[in-house]
Amino acid sequence: MQLDICEIFYSLQGESTFTGLPCIFIRLSGCNLNCSWCDTPYARKESYAMTFDQIFKELKSYPCGLVEVTGGEPLLQDNTPTLISMLLKKEYQVLVETNGSKSIKNLPPECIKIMDIKCPSSHESDSFLSENIPLLTKHDEIKFVIGSRKDYIFAKSIIENDLSGISLKKIHLSPVFGCIAPDAIATWILDDHLPARLSLQQHKIIWDPDKRGV
Repeated sequence: MQLDICEIFYSLQGESTFTGLPCIFIRLSGCNLNCSWCDTPYARKESYAMTFDQIFKELKSYPCGLVEVTGGEPLLQDNTPTLISMLLKKEYQVLVETNGSKSIKNLPPECIKIMDIKCPSSHESDSFLSENIPLLTKHDEIKFVIGSRKDYIFAKSIIENDLSGISLKKIHLSPVFGCIAPDAIATWILDDHLPARLSLQQHKIIWDPDKRGV
């Protein structure tokens, strides 16, 4: 079996409740969306095929037990759930970052889904599959990328009306880097007593925001 890979690299987790932890990233190629603020447009086209054996050989070169499968959109490839199952069997802790437009029903429940719900400024806010919400487990996470006050109001409505079963510790509001000041979102969260956390992209603070492989 094989997958179309954009890149595999070792860095610190920049987002989610795992922020700051060493992690191996498997970035798969291809995406079905075209978000206005996308920071990995190269993942749409850059691609080389790797067998599962080749992938696992590369993973062994890093002394790390945390792996994130990301993209692009990793669920576009039929073999992604199989890779995740194999990672789990090899006792990796697995995060899967998905844009929420593809069903997560075939993903093993043991992996941690980090699901993006697109806001209006992405121009892809109608892409989310609402039937994914009941499939989330108590350890899964939700992310809203916020670029404007309108985005915040959109996220707030979904949090208050549809995400009551998700821990506030695992609902993230992440500012579009360089587009909106984090303190604006912080003020809105506090003013509204919103059950969510402000999440910054740590890797873009530590390194050049355009640097790859971090």
